[in-house]
Formats: sequence, structure tokens, C-alpha cells
Amino acid sequence: MTIGEVSEKYEITADTLRYYERIGLIPPVPRNKNGIRNFDEEACRWVSFVKCMRSAGVQIEALIEYVTLLQANTGVERRKNILIEQRARLQKQEEHLRSTIERLDYKIENYEKLFAKKN
Repeated sequence: MTIGEVSEKYEITADTLRYYERIGLIPPVPRNKNGIRNFDEEACRWVSFVKCMRSAGVQIEALIEYVTLLQANTGVERRKNILIEQRARLQKQEEHLRSTIERLDYKIENYEKLFAKKN
């Protein structure tokens, strides 16, 4: 797949894909005889993985460390800890979002009661 096709499929800009490759988040993408990136299945799996991790809020630095360890097939315990740390961050965010939603629900109920009294 061309970089444009991958960009469209994963909803990531071509510039972001180039950046991810440059900083090592995705391994060097094979190129055709004209030097144009030709994303194969493995490269697409990396793009999907990195997109998932970034969507989960994993910071670039942590992700670089994770990918570097993964590609070197070392640091199993550290890789696990990176994921545990990220899960803890997401759980905090989830708690905050739940609290915010509950507060919004309370405010909405108050408005609904106010409107009901007026009718």
C-alpha cells in the first residue's frame, strides 16, 4: 500500500506516518524500486498498533521505549510496566470522566425539573 492509502485507511496523515517511521515507532517501511514507501502487512500492523497506543494516550517517549524494547526482544518486565502505567492513567481518566458525566446528569436533571415546574 502507498503512504496515501495507509493514511486514508488508518486516518493518519502521511506526515505523521513519516514521523513515526523517522523516530522508530514503526520500523523502516519497505520501498519499491523508485524509493516510494510500500507498506506491507507487517508495516500496517505496526501502524495499527501505534495508532491504538496513541489513541489510548500513550506518550511518544514511552511508546518509543516500548517499541525499542519490543523490537530488540528485551525488557519484557519494563514493557509490561509501561502498559500497566498506561492502564492506570486511563483508569484515572475514566474515573474523572464518570464523575464529570454524573455531575452533568445532575445538572441536566435540575434543568428538566425546572422546566417541568414551568409547564
